[in-house]
Amino acid sequence: MKKLFFILPMCLMALTACDFGRQAEERAQRERDSLLQVINERDTELNDIMGSINEVQEGFRLINEAEGRITVANGSQEGASSREVIRENMAFIQQTMAENRNRIAQLQERLNTSNINVTRLTKTIENLKTQLEEQTRRVQELQAQLAERDITIAAQGEQIDTLNQSVQQLTQDNAQKDATIATQDKDLNKAWFVFGTKAELKEQKILQKGDVLRSQDFNRDYFTQIDIRIDKEIKLYSKNAEILTTHPAGSYQLVKDAKGQYVLHITDPQKFWSASKYLVIQVK
Repeated sequence: MKKLFFILPMCLMALTACDFGRQAEERAQRERDSLLQVINERDTELNDIMGSINEVQEGFRLINEAEGRITVANGSQEGASSREVIRENMAFIQQTMAENRNRIAQLQERLNTSNINVTRLTKTIENLKTQLEEQTRRVQELQAQLAERDITIAAQGEQIDTLNQSVQQLTQDNAQKDATIATQDKDLNKAWFVFGTKAELKEQKILQKGDVLRSQDFNRDYFTQIDIRIDKEIKLYSKNAEILTTHPAGSYQLVKDAKGQYVLHITDPQKFWSASKYLVIQVK
């Protein structure tokens, strides 16, 4: 009977361990499935973007071919057929350039809202816009040459002017968006720190009755603003330092320099500033 009382708890423990193991395995599988889904979605989005970029490049190639046909027609003997070839190719160039402009605008808008690391893709879009501007200038020069030969392409000229204005407006809009994004990004990466003696922190209402930043009327001007992406080292000029605000362990190191004074090294900025964008250190 004693052996039975001993064996039963052991069996229950084994069953419980198996259940925990099965739950852990199911949880790990769900996490793997979720990660694969995110990767597949990002791959699909990237493939769509690259497909649009290829379409723009193909448009540039077709425009170049049409420009070549106009040059050939312009150099051939005057006649109704030659003028018709010029008009048809000019119309094709206008349409293709307008399509490219729309594709580039859509690509820019998509990258602005994408979670993909868009540094290289943004550069590619800028290159596409540059190519579009260069083609616009070339077509304008071609238009002037044809006008000298009394070939009527007034309608196409108006479209070119409209396209050029649209490109300029798109460039201005993108520049404004980039400035807004840069400002927002800078604001998101702002943080503030202060270090001082206990008396100094109390005087600025940063430390009150042993609590830090509990009051809303603490002196914010006493803090130093930093960019968490850049400023990862803070010299404290003291041989005694204590961090009073909450910051996750493992995201920083307090080390002493050659003079024995503490220096704060932030090893994981995103994790370090996740709990609070204010850092308060008490020194002696």
